[in-house]
Amino acid sequence: MLYCPHVALTPVRVTASTSARRNSLAQRRTRPTRRHASTPKASMTDAQTALQGLELNEERFVGLLRNLIGEVEHLQNTGVGTAYVPQEDLAIKHCLEVLAPHRKENGGPLEIEHVTYTEGRGNLIIKYPGTGSAEDVLSFVGSHLDVVPANPDAWEVDPFSLTVDGDKLFGRGTTDCLGHVALMTTLFSQLAELKPELKTSLTCVFIASEEASGPGIGVDGLVDEGRLDHCKPGPVVWVDCADSQPCIGTAGAITWHLTANGHRFHSGLPHKGINAIELAMEATSRIQKKFYESFPACEKEAEYKFITPSTMKPTQVKCAPGGLNQIPPDATVSGDIRLTPFYDVDALKASIEAEVAAINADIEALPTRGPCSKYVITPPGGGEPIVGNIKLEWGDHLLTGIACDLNSPAFGLMCDAIEEVKGKAEPYSLTGSLPLVHEMQSEGFDIQLIGFGKMSVYHADNEYCSLSDMKDAAKILARLIAKFG
Repeated sequence: MLYCPHVALTPVRVTASTSARRNSLAQRRTRPTRRHASTPKASMTDAQTALQGLELNEERFVGLLRNLIGEVEHLQNTGVGTAYVPQEDLAIKHCLEVLAPHRKENGGPLEIEHVTYTEGRGNLIIKYPGTGSAEDVLSFVGSHLDVVPANPDAWEVDPFSLTVDGDKLFGRGTTDCLGHVALMTTLFSQLAELKPELKTSLTCVFIASEEASGPGIGVDGLVDEGRLDHCKPGPVVWVDCADSQPCIGTAGAITWHLTANGHRFHSGLPHKGINAIELAMEATSRIQKKFYESFPACEKEAEYKFITPSTMKPTQVKCAPGGLNQIPPDATVSGDIRLTPFYDVDALKASIEAEVAAINADIEALPTRGPCSKYVITPPGGGEPIVGNIKLEWGDHLLTGIACDLNSPAFGLMCDAIEEVKGKAEPYSLTGSLPLVHEMQSEGFDIQLIGFGKMSVYHADNEYCSLSDMKDAAKILARLIAKFG
């Protein structure tokens, strides 16, 4: 899930020289046997040839996706204790049916583990063992089994069943993220049929509870239990982005609520009231000014091709109920901050909290609006003054951004594979946000981001993915695997 609107991507131009540089970096960061520094064995060449020619089993992919979308009504997620709590095992059941003939216990090469921390809400770990050491690993993680809710009345097709219209496959989750689940399941089933002899061990992980809160249910539980420790020595390709290009950077998302407390009075006597809306607007303006002074656009954002710098903006306003002839006693401005990964979230919070404290310490320093606007009222004849104030609360929604390691072998090889299939690689960054990836990067995982759905329909009505994009995705991923060997 990528939290962002549709945007035009800003490309990083990949040329032959940059591709060569990345290959050089890859050689320095891995043992020569993983790359082409030494002559591969005949069996390894056969494996690479088979992978280079792999084509997505279209019938299997579409059939599985149809079954997955058929479960979507029970995969919608708005968080534990809310109206929509998914049952991810309903999706896992269909994946296991496709993979069953290829399981190790049935004579196939795949090692499969169904891990559940909450009844009905499982995760699936699929392994294709290689012949190398524990250091020779490549993992595909992040494709999730839950979806955001869909309102059938707002769709032109049924969001809870797959609709095929030419190259477009419609249904909730086709882009985010059941299309990726079907893609990776089909790919691993085809690997099991081809049985290429690989030095690199492959892991694919489908996760629960990505779209909304559910601590310990999904990948966080897997990491805490050490079930993904075997992935750490090699790159982890997070398959939950869009548009078939590497996403090399995302932003943090921090929500906030600023409440202004004033004093209710008749609007015909404005000098006797403290207008909480005016106070909230002026305070918000000053806090935004402080934010942009403290967290300006930086050189790293340009290097990573971020579409926008860090931003802080209000997105909602509410005030105490009352008549239009009353000065409101309180008002709350809410919004979010998108913070690029080159700034620290704790430093951000400390800066904003300090500015709120400074405003309260001298509330009358805020600009007023007109001759009767004020933030302190002194009663006639003395007495305790009525003083307006503001209060800041941070929202529950907190995601931290990520800057991928551009020196990772996986990044360079992924760009090469995309260029071979799509004609060009255009890495991009944006101030949308992904959950969980920063935490995994902090735990020592080399996270690389990619996805093959459509950014333009993320979380949207009439969501769809492109069959041709998914077929290209299989080629890209197979070639990436071949390059690791």
